[in-house]
Amino acid sequence: MSNPTTTAPARGPRPPAVAGAPRRTAKAPRNRAREWATRAPLMPALIFLIVVTQLPFVATLVISFFDWNAFRPERREFVGLENFRTVASDEGLRESILTTVLLTATVVVVSVVLGLLLALLLDRKFRGRGLVRTMLIAPFLLVPVASALLWKHALYNPEYGLFNGVLHWLGGPQPDWISDMPLLAVEMSLVWQWTPFMMLILLAGLQSRPLDMIEAARLDGAGNWQIFRYLTLPHLRRYLELGTLLGSVYIVQNFDAVFTLTRGGLDTANLPYTIYETFYNAHEYGLASAAGVLVVIGTIVIATFALRVVSSLFREEVSRA
Repeated sequence: MSNPTTTAPARGPRPPAVAGAPRRTAKAPRNRAREWATRAPLMPALIFLIVVTQLPFVATLVISFFDWNAFRPERREFVGLENFRTVASDEGLRESILTTVLLTATVVVVSVVLGLLLALLLDRKFRGRGLVRTMLIAPFLLVPVASALLWKHALYNPEYGLFNGVLHWLGGPQPDWISDMPLLAVEMSLVWQWTPFMMLILLAGLQSRPLDMIEAARLDGAGNWQIFRYLTLPHLRRYLELGTLLGSVYIVQNFDAVFTLTRGGLDTANLPYTIYETFYNAHEYGLASAAGVLVVIGTIVIATFALRVVSSLFREEVSRA
């Protein structure tokens, strides 16, 4: 009678999770240390950015909840959202908001149209194109206050300004530009300064067009207007949106032109200038802070759309490459 053979149970490999767990836990601290070592050089810049931008905004937000007048510091008290209600109901502040919207919309639209025309011009090859491009970019490189002073004294002055000198030579009327048409005077100076910015953005868009599609359209008999309408303009849509949004972000905050040309008079006071008047002249710190917070919120909303447009442009360029 033979003894039954006993078979030993087969030993399989250890589970990979148990076998690999120590190696993963050993790598995790090294990976985290490597990530922090990569980010460490950026920490001073991040701390500086927080101190310079975020802490003043938090202080402004806190002050906006107080009724605080520098002439009556002992009567400072917490009023909650009352300053924001005052900003929404005050007639002068509402007029400044309307002036800001009108000024921003006019300058942005005219600058985009002129910038598109100049970009189309510079996209062509001609002798002296580099010099013309440099001269057209120059207004955007000027300090805003210097640009406003140039327009106020060299161009708008009714006695020795260039505009009235040309009109005198032609035998036409010689108006006082700032007194007779104050808002238009501010808009013209801003259009002159911001048109090169729009031109640069749109010129970059023109130079990124697929040339093979344009050549194919020309071979099919398409004219210049048809190529511009059906190929160039759709391609520039993102760049037009980007220029409009970025221009709105900057022009809605403009203070220099209004302060230098009109001092906020003659219905040209936009919201930044009204905040300046409320803070430095009326010394209403709480009310001025509430208006400033609203301007920051509006700017953030516009900037968010601008960042989305920029990210979509980058995605299109990456997919094209």
